[in-house]
Amino acid sequence: MMLKPSTSPMTKKPTKKDPFQVIYEDNHIIAVNKQSGVLVQGDNTGDTPLSELVKEWLREKYDKPGNVFCGVIHRLDRPVSGLVVLAKTSKGLERMNKVFRDRKVQKTYWAVVKRKPKWEEGKLINWLIKDREKNITTAYRKEVPDGQYAELNFRVLGKLNDHWLMEIKPITGRPHQIRVQLADMGCPIRGDIKYGFPKPNEDGSINLHARNLQFVHPVKKEPLDITAGVPENPFWEQFLTLDDKKIKNKNLDHLY
Repeated sequence: MMLKPSTSPMTKKPTKKDPFQVIYEDNHIIAVNKQSGVLVQGDNTGDTPLSELVKEWLREKYDKPGNVFCGVIHRLDRPVSGLVVLAKTSKGLERMNKVFRDRKVQKTYWAVVKRKPKWEEGKLINWLIKDREKNITTAYRKEVPDGQYAELNFRVLGKLNDHWLMEIKPITGRPHQIRVQLADMGCPIRGDIKYGFPKPNEDGSINLHARNLQFVHPVKKEPLDITAGVPENPFWEQFLTLDDKKIKNKNLDHLY
């Protein structure tokens, strides 16, 4: 049995200024499609993170006075767009943390690169070391002291206007993993100047999008398959023609 999306009028189509769109909601979890540029969890910038924005959304929707629970389960880098799942209850947080910790979630990302990948599909294995002061990760192709093992599968979905769309399925979840592993194979993500792309995107984003999550709901014990629509701009939307699912509607958020 596939879970159905919330039919609340609050799950409206977002404008380009909305920091997120609600895709799925039940008593325990809420899944949103975040815009690039939005922090998932607070940092030293003092900018309002996604977790607080979702708290406010829940507070207004349910007219709740006082504190609202919203637990961070996993993160996306600030310049990355796409699917983020948060917990509405401590039970949901605990159980979803276990789902991610036990790697019982299938994550799919889309990445746009300018350089043609050497292979149509394959596996990348690296050992990663993060410099926390500089907030940059270095990839090594052999095991190194203190290196974190990183593994992902990729395939090329196609080429449009001198760019290639890659589908990425990470096996591990390391900081900046997809960004640094693609850069290490010679294919830095479009706009990602931190990892070797020659120029930034005008809006500060990078063309990495958390496209899909599949897992068994930790409370309802039913399969959940959620797809996040690509950002609403012509560059991203052109790549929908390469989608294996052949769903051309750019507003994919409710078709999961």
